[in-house]
Amino acid sequence: MQFGLTETQETLKKSAREFLNAECPMTTVRGIIESAAPFDAALGSKIKAQGWTGLLAPEEYGGHGMGMVEMAVVLEEMGRALLPGPFFSTTLLAGIILSRGGSEQQKNKYLKPIAEGDARATLAQFGADRRAHFVTEAAAADFIVCAGPIDGEPCIFVTTSAPTTLTPSLDLTRRLYDVDLRSTPMDFLARGRSAQEILDSTLDIATAGLTAEMTGGMQRLLEITVAYAKTRKQFGRPIGQFQAVQHLCADMLLMTESARSAAYYACYAVQEQLPNASEAVSIAKSYISDAYREVGNRAIQVHGGMGFTWENDCHLYYRRAKASEIALGDAIYHRERLARIILDKHKHSTTAIPAMPGCRAQQSHKEHAGKNAVAHQGRKKTSPRRTATNAQAAAMRTAQSPTTLRDSTSDANFNSAILQSYIDISTIDHRCRNKN
Repeated sequence: MQFGLTETQETLKKSAREFLNAECPMTTVRGIIESAAPFDAALGSKIKAQGWTGLLAPEEYGGHGMGMVEMAVVLEEMGRALLPGPFFSTTLLAGIILSRGGSEQQKNKYLKPIAEGDARATLAQFGADRRAHFVTEAAAADFIVCAGPIDGEPCIFVTTSAPTTLTPSLDLTRRLYDVDLRSTPMDFLARGRSAQEILDSTLDIATAGLTAEMTGGMQRLLEITVAYAKTRKQFGRPIGQFQAVQHLCADMLLMTESARSAAYYACYAVQEQLPNASEAVSIAKSYISDAYREVGNRAIQVHGGMGFTWENDCHLYYRRAKASEIALGDAIYHRERLARIILDKHKHSTTAIPAMPGCRAQQSHKEHAGKNAVAHQGRKKTSPRRTATNAQAAAMRTAQSPTTLRDSTSDANFNSAILQSYIDISTIDHRCRNKN
């Protein structure tokens, strides 16, 4: 089984790194940050020449029809270079929705210019008041794909004109806007259930892509920090020779490699439309949301006081880490989402929920049901795991009871107890891998 990148993907990765090193160094990034223009046209035209804007778009609409793994390769290098601008919002948010919804005429009108690098777009999710908040790069967009409820029904439409207001953003390389959609022209792509399905699948794909981009940022922080530890001297020798500093760098490497594995599997899962694709995406995002932040913490700690000065690049990556942490759902959201997915799958299952790591292997429903009452009489009440809290232990025991599982549709306590016990990401990952 092949676990590495193909020769084509390796070539794409190498060319992307060479291009971004040459055309998007940190001096360019800082210049775009300080510029008042919403979009750097010169850098955008160079990216267009690389053909990256059409990686995912079908060939009939000017794209290359490649997969999400190829896009992940490019996104990782973009995250490493801290690429500013609307590439992500255009290709991963608006572009995916347009490729999955709308008529042929709409795809030729909106998707084809995106694939050819001639248009920029973004996604705005609005509420009942028709206002969208924290919309990425809205001022740079030629049109905005909008998703939200209209008269109580999920809808997706495109608008070419909408008032935008710049809002403060922690990530200086990605500007956020409020968008007023109350009186804008609407070109509808989808309504009702189909609109919701298109939006859900798009957000899964975009989240997988975001995790790849975040992994690139983690890689660059690791490189910067290790290079600094080799040259910064204290007590007559480089600080990288001190074991405490080595431990910090080793932690950064571990988290970066773990993030890369999770991100690429999530991208592969959505590309191949695997049954567990949504679970893989949530596992990756929940882990990398925390890991990118922690890698940033350790990078600044190794750098010391200069790590958060304006002249040092670490703080720019840390800002991206904090912004990406909550973008498209933070770790808590995705762990709860993952728990709901698992609960929904097992709620109507005819088999018992698998035992959690460290717990006794579960018996079949029929065997357990016959022994359930006897097994609980006079039994000393101890936690299945010595390190578990009382609440977690109760949740685990509840999960092992097929009787409770059978009646769980009317038992709110069961759902809340299981959700508490499934928050541990390592447990969730173990259960997903066992299922496959």
